[in-house]
Amino acid sequence: MQRSVLGSGSCSAGSAAALATVLGLLVAPVLAQQAPELPQPSPKARVEQRVGVTDFAVEYSSPGVKGRKIWGELVPYDQLWRTGANAPTKLVASRDFMFGGKKVPAGTYSVFTIPGKDSWTVILNSNTKAGTREYDQKQDVARVNVKAATAPARERMVFLFSETTDDATRMDLEWETLRISVPITVDTSAQARASIDKTLDDAWRPHFVSARYLLDTGGDLKQAMTYVDTSIAIKPTWSNTWVQAQILAKQGKSSEAIAAAERAQTLGKDDPVFQEFFKPQVVKAIADWKKPS
Repeated sequence: MQRSVLGSGSCSAGSAAALATVLGLLVAPVLAQQAPELPQPSPKARVEQRVGVTDFAVEYSSPGVKGRKIWGELVPYDQLWRTGANAPTKLVASRDFMFGGKKVPAGTYSVFTIPGKDSWTVILNSNTKAGTREYDQKQDVARVNVKAATAPARERMVFLFSETTDDATRMDLEWETLRISVPITVDTSAQARASIDKTLDDAWRPHFVSARYLLDTGGDLKQAMTYVDTSIAIKPTWSNTWVQAQILAKQGKSSEAIAAAERAQTLGKDDPVFQEFFKPQVVKAIADWKKPS
Protein backbone atom coordinates (compact mmCIF):
# COMPACT_ATOMS: atom_id res chain seq x y z
CA MET A 1 0.00 0.00 0.00
CA GLN A 2 1.40 3.45 -1.03
CA ARG A 3 2.30 5.74 1.86
CA SER A 4 0.64 9.13 2.18
CA VAL A 5 3.10 12.01 1.99
CA LEU A 6 1.50 13.71 4.96
CA GLY A 7 1.10 10.56 7.02
CA SER A 8 4.55 9.04 6.60
CA GLY A 9 6.68 8.86 9.73
CA SER A 10 9.85 9.39 7.70
CA CYS A 11 10.15 11.12 4.35
CA SER A 12 12.45 10.61 1.42
CA ALA A 13 13.98 13.68 -0.23
CA GLY A 14 11.23 13.65 -2.85
CA SER A 15 8.52 13.35 -0.20
CA ALA A 16 10.03 16.22 1.77
CA ALA A 17 9.97 18.43 -1.31
CA ALA A 18 6.37 17.51 -1.99
CA LEU A 19 5.46 18.27 1.62
CA ALA A 20 7.13 21.69 1.39
CA THR A 21 5.18 22.45 -1.78
CA VAL A 22 1.86 21.50 -0.23
CA LEU A 23 2.54 23.54 2.91
CA GLY A 24 3.59 26.50 0.78
CA LEU A 25 0.33 26.39 -1.12
CA LEU A 26 -1.60 26.29 2.13
CA VAL A 27 0.35 29.09 3.83
CA ALA A 28 0.69 31.56 0.91
CA PRO A 29 -2.94 32.76 0.95
CA VAL A 30 -2.70 33.27 4.70
CA LEU A 31 0.44 35.39 4.35
CA ALA A 32 -1.21 37.43 1.60
CA GLN A 33 -4.14 38.11 3.90
CA GLN A 34 -1.71 39.37 6.57
CA ALA A 35 -0.72 42.42 4.47
CA PRO A 36 -3.75 44.74 4.53
CA GLU A 37 -3.60 48.13 2.88
CA LEU A 38 -2.68 50.66 5.56
CA PRO A 39 -1.90 54.38 5.67
CA GLN A 40 1.70 55.17 4.75
CA PRO A 41 3.90 57.27 7.06
CA SER A 42 4.73 59.54 4.10
CA PRO A 43 1.93 59.18 1.53
CA LYS A 44 2.37 59.94 -2.15
CA ALA A 45 1.14 63.32 -3.35
CA ARG A 46 0.86 65.23 -6.62
CA VAL A 47 -0.01 68.86 -7.36
CA GLU A 48 -0.68 70.24 -10.85
CA GLN A 49 -0.96 73.68 -12.41
CA ARG A 50 -1.45 74.96 -15.95
CA VAL A 51 0.32 78.23 -16.71
CA GLY A 52 -0.90 79.62 -20.01
CA VAL A 53 -0.48 76.54 -22.22
CA THR A 54 2.21 74.84 -20.10
CA ASP A 55 1.39 72.07 -17.62
CA PHE A 56 3.42 71.70 -14.43
CA ALA A 57 3.25 68.98 -11.77
CA VAL A 58 5.19 68.08 -8.63
CA GLU A 59 5.20 64.43 -7.53
CA TYR A 60 6.48 63.72 -4.02
CA SER A 61 5.99 61.83 -0.77
CA SER A 62 4.72 63.89 2.15
CA PRO A 63 6.34 63.28 5.59
CA GLY A 64 4.78 64.52 8.82
CA VAL A 65 6.24 66.51 11.70
CA LYS A 66 5.07 64.00 14.35
CA GLY A 67 6.42 66.10 17.21
CA ARG A 68 9.94 66.16 15.84
CA LYS A 69 12.24 69.13 15.33
CA ILE A 70 12.49 69.34 11.54
CA TRP A 71 14.92 72.04 10.46
CA GLY A 72 18.48 71.56 11.57
CA GLU A 73 17.82 68.11 13.04
CA LEU A 74 15.58 65.73 11.05
CA VAL A 75 16.55 67.73 7.98
CA PRO A 76 20.10 68.97 8.60
CA TYR A 77 21.23 72.38 7.44
CA ASP A 78 23.79 72.71 4.66
CA GLN A 79 23.33 69.12 3.46
CA LEU A 80 21.76 67.81 0.27
CA TRP A 81 18.14 66.71 0.78
CA ARG A 82 15.88 64.85 -1.65
CA THR A 83 13.08 67.18 -0.53
CA GLY A 84 10.57 64.60 0.60
CA ALA A 85 10.40 60.97 1.66
CA ASN A 86 10.66 57.53 0.05
CA ALA A 87 11.79 58.57 -3.46
CA PRO A 88 13.13 61.61 -5.32
CA THR A 89 10.66 64.45 -5.71
CA LYS A 90 9.97 65.30 -9.37
CA LEU A 91 8.99 68.44 -11.24
CA VAL A 92 7.32 67.79 -14.60
CA ALA A 93 6.91 70.51 -17.26
CA SER A 94 5.24 70.10 -20.65
CA ARG A 95 7.09 73.04 -22.28
CA ASP A 96 10.28 75.02 -21.82
CA PHE A 97 10.28 77.33 -18.80
CA MET A 98 12.38 79.58 -16.58
CA PHE A 99 13.09 78.28 -13.08
CA GLY A 100 14.23 81.09 -10.83
CA GLY A 101 15.50 82.89 -13.92
CA LYS A 102 17.32 79.81 -15.28
CA LYS A 103 16.16 78.45 -18.65
CA VAL A 104 15.06 74.79 -18.45
CA PRO A 105 13.84 72.56 -21.31
CA ALA A 106 10.51 70.74 -21.07
CA GLY A 107 10.86 67.43 -19.23
CA THR A 108 10.93 65.71 -15.85
CA TYR A 109 13.50 66.64 -13.21
CA SER A 110 14.32 65.56 -9.67
CA VAL A 111 14.10 68.32 -7.05
CA PHE A 112 16.95 68.50 -4.53
CA THR A 113 17.49 71.18 -1.94
CA ILE A 114 20.21 72.31 0.42
CA PRO A 115 18.38 73.85 3.40
CA GLY A 116 19.96 76.70 5.32
CA LYS A 117 18.91 78.72 8.34
CA ASP A 118 18.13 81.78 6.23
CA SER A 119 18.40 80.71 2.58
CA TRP A 120 18.09 77.52 0.56
CA THR A 121 19.53 76.21 -2.66
CA VAL A 122 16.89 74.60 -4.87
CA ILE A 123 18.20 72.25 -7.55
CA LEU A 124 16.70 70.64 -10.64
CA ASN A 125 18.64 67.56 -11.73
CA SER A 126 18.16 65.52 -14.91
CA ASN A 127 18.55 62.15 -13.13
CA THR A 128 15.04 61.45 -11.86
CA LYS A 129 15.97 58.19 -10.12
CA ALA A 130 18.98 59.30 -8.12
CA GLY A 131 18.86 59.74 -4.36
CA THR A 132 21.36 61.81 -2.42
CA ARG A 133 24.00 59.09 -2.67
CA GLU A 134 23.74 58.87 -6.47
CA TYR A 135 23.34 62.62 -6.99
CA ASP A 136 25.78 64.12 -9.49
CA GLN A 137 26.05 67.91 -9.64
CA LYS A 138 27.13 67.65 -13.29
CA GLN A 139 23.55 66.60 -14.09
CA ASP A 140 22.05 69.77 -12.61
CA VAL A 141 20.02 71.86 -15.04
CA ALA A 142 19.28 74.71 -12.62
CA ARG A 143 20.39 75.94 -9.18
CA VAL A 144 18.49 78.73 -7.48
CA ASN A 145 19.07 80.46 -4.13
CA VAL A 146 15.91 81.52 -2.28
CA LYS A 147 15.14 83.00 1.12
CA ALA A 148 13.29 80.95 3.72
CA ALA A 149 10.13 82.54 5.14
CA THR A 150 7.75 81.87 8.00
CA ALA A 151 4.45 80.19 7.12
CA PRO A 152 1.38 78.89 9.00
CA ALA A 153 2.11 75.57 10.69
CA ARG A 154 1.71 72.45 8.54
CA GLU A 155 1.91 68.91 9.94
CA ARG A 156 2.65 67.41 6.53
CA MET A 157 5.08 68.70 3.95
CA VAL A 158 3.30 70.07 0.87
CA PHE A 159 4.17 71.54 -2.49
CA LEU A 160 1.91 74.29 -3.85
CA PHE A 161 1.65 76.44 -6.94
CA SER A 162 0.76 80.01 -6.00
CA GLU A 163 0.29 83.46 -7.55
CA THR A 164 -0.44 81.87 -10.91
CA THR A 165 -1.01 84.03 -14.01
CA ASP A 166 -0.94 83.30 -17.75
CA ASP A 167 2.84 83.74 -17.71
CA ALA A 168 4.05 82.78 -14.26
CA THR A 169 3.57 80.82 -11.06
CA ARG A 170 5.51 80.04 -7.91
CA MET A 171 6.51 76.59 -6.73
CA ASP A 172 6.19 76.69 -2.94
CA LEU A 173 7.36 74.16 -0.38
CA GLU A 174 5.76 74.40 3.06
CA TRP A 175 6.44 72.27 6.12
CA GLU A 176 6.30 72.86 9.85
CA THR A 177 6.37 76.70 9.94
CA LEU A 178 8.66 77.30 6.97
CA ARG A 179 8.09 78.22 3.33
CA ILE A 180 10.44 78.48 0.38
CA SER A 181 9.26 79.68 -3.00
CA VAL A 182 10.79 79.58 -6.50
CA PRO A 183 9.42 81.74 -9.33
CA ILE A 184 8.55 79.91 -12.56
CA THR A 185 7.88 81.80 -15.78
CA VAL A 186 6.90 80.77 -19.29
CA ASP A 187 6.76 82.66 -22.58
CA THR A 188 3.07 82.01 -23.13
CA SER A 189 2.78 84.56 -25.93
CA ALA A 190 5.50 82.85 -28.00
CA GLN A 191 4.13 79.40 -27.20
CA ALA A 192 0.61 80.46 -28.24
CA ARG A 193 1.92 81.94 -31.51
CA ALA A 194 3.79 78.71 -32.25
CA SER A 195 0.64 76.70 -31.55
CA ILE A 196 -1.40 78.94 -33.85
CA ASP A 197 1.20 78.68 -36.62
CA LYS A 198 1.32 74.89 -36.34
CA THR A 199 -2.47 74.58 -36.37
CA LEU A 200 -2.83 76.84 -39.39
CA ASP A 201 0.06 75.12 -41.16
CA ASP A 202 -1.75 71.78 -40.72
CA ALA A 203 -5.18 73.14 -41.67
CA TRP A 204 -4.86 71.50 -45.10
CA ARG A 205 -4.94 68.01 -43.59
CA PRO A 206 -8.66 67.58 -42.69
CA HIS A 207 -9.74 68.50 -46.24
CA PHE A 208 -7.05 66.24 -47.73
CA VAL A 209 -8.03 63.28 -45.54
CA SER A 210 -11.71 63.76 -46.44
CA ALA A 211 -10.93 63.87 -50.17
CA ARG A 212 -8.73 60.78 -49.99
CA TYR A 213 -11.44 58.88 -48.11
CA LEU A 214 -14.03 59.62 -50.82
CA LEU A 215 -11.48 58.69 -53.51
CA ASP A 216 -10.54 55.38 -51.85
CA THR A 217 -14.11 54.33 -51.08
CA GLY A 218 -15.72 55.24 -54.39
CA GLY A 219 -17.52 58.22 -52.94
CA ASP A 220 -18.71 61.45 -54.53
CA LEU A 221 -15.81 62.60 -56.73
CA LYS A 222 -17.23 66.08 -57.14
CA GLN A 223 -17.28 66.54 -53.36
CA ALA A 224 -13.80 64.97 -53.11
CA MET A 225 -12.51 67.54 -55.61
CA THR A 226 -14.03 70.36 -53.57
CA TYR A 227 -12.24 69.06 -50.48
CA VAL A 228 -8.87 68.61 -52.17
CA ASP A 229 -9.03 72.00 -53.89
CA THR A 230 -9.62 73.61 -50.49
CA SER A 231 -6.67 71.64 -49.05
CA ILE A 232 -4.37 72.76 -51.86
CA ALA A 233 -5.51 76.37 -51.53
CA ILE A 234 -4.41 76.31 -47.88
CA LYS A 235 -1.11 74.55 -48.53
CA PRO A 236 -0.10 72.59 -51.65
CA THR A 237 1.73 69.37 -50.77
CA TRP A 238 2.67 66.34 -52.80
CA SER A 239 0.04 64.27 -50.98
CA ASN A 240 -3.00 66.45 -51.62
CA THR A 241 -1.82 67.20 -55.18
CA TRP A 242 -1.42 63.47 -55.86
CA VAL A 243 -4.96 62.84 -54.62
CA GLN A 244 -6.15 65.64 -56.90
CA ALA A 245 -4.44 63.95 -59.84
CA GLN A 246 -6.15 60.63 -59.09
CA ILE A 247 -9.56 62.27 -58.80
CA LEU A 248 -9.04 64.03 -62.14
CA ALA A 249 -8.03 60.73 -63.74
CA LYS A 250 -11.19 59.04 -62.43
CA GLN A 251 -13.21 61.90 -63.89
CA GLY A 252 -11.64 61.18 -67.28
CA LYS A 253 -9.53 64.35 -67.34
CA SER A 254 -6.22 62.72 -68.27
CA SER A 255 -4.29 65.81 -69.32
CA GLU A 256 -5.21 67.65 -66.11
CA ALA A 257 -4.40 64.51 -64.10
CA ILE A 258 -0.94 64.31 -65.68
CA ALA A 259 -0.25 67.98 -64.91
CA ALA A 260 -1.32 67.50 -61.28
CA ALA A 261 0.81 64.34 -60.92
CA GLU A 262 3.84 66.20 -62.27
CA ARG A 263 3.25 68.96 -59.73
CA ALA A 264 3.12 66.27 -57.03
CA GLN A 265 6.51 64.97 -58.22
CA THR A 266 8.00 68.45 -57.91
CA LEU A 267 6.53 69.00 -54.45
CA GLY A 268 7.79 65.61 -53.27
CA LYS A 269 11.32 65.77 -54.66
CA ASP A 270 12.85 66.39 -51.21
CA ASP A 271 10.47 64.16 -49.24
CA PRO A 272 11.96 60.72 -48.45
CA VAL A 273 8.51 59.17 -47.94
CA PHE A 274 7.37 60.29 -51.38
CA GLN A 275 10.62 59.22 -53.03
CA GLU A 276 10.62 55.74 -51.51
CA PHE A 277 6.96 54.78 -51.51
CA PHE A 278 4.91 57.01 -53.83
CA LYS A 279 7.15 58.15 -56.68
CA PRO A 280 6.94 54.78 -58.49
CA GLN A 281 3.12 54.95 -58.35
CA VAL A 282 3.10 58.48 -59.73
CA VAL A 283 5.55 57.67 -62.54
CA LYS A 284 3.51 54.62 -63.55
CA ALA A 285 0.24 56.57 -63.40
CA ILE A 286 1.61 59.33 -65.62
CA ALA A 287 2.78 56.73 -68.16
CA ASP A 288 -0.62 55.01 -68.11
CA TRP A 289 -2.54 58.27 -68.47
CA LYS A 290 -0.43 59.23 -71.46
CA LYS A 291 -1.37 56.06 -73.35
CA PRO A 292 -3.95 56.54 -76.07
CA SER A 293 -7.39 55.48 -74.85
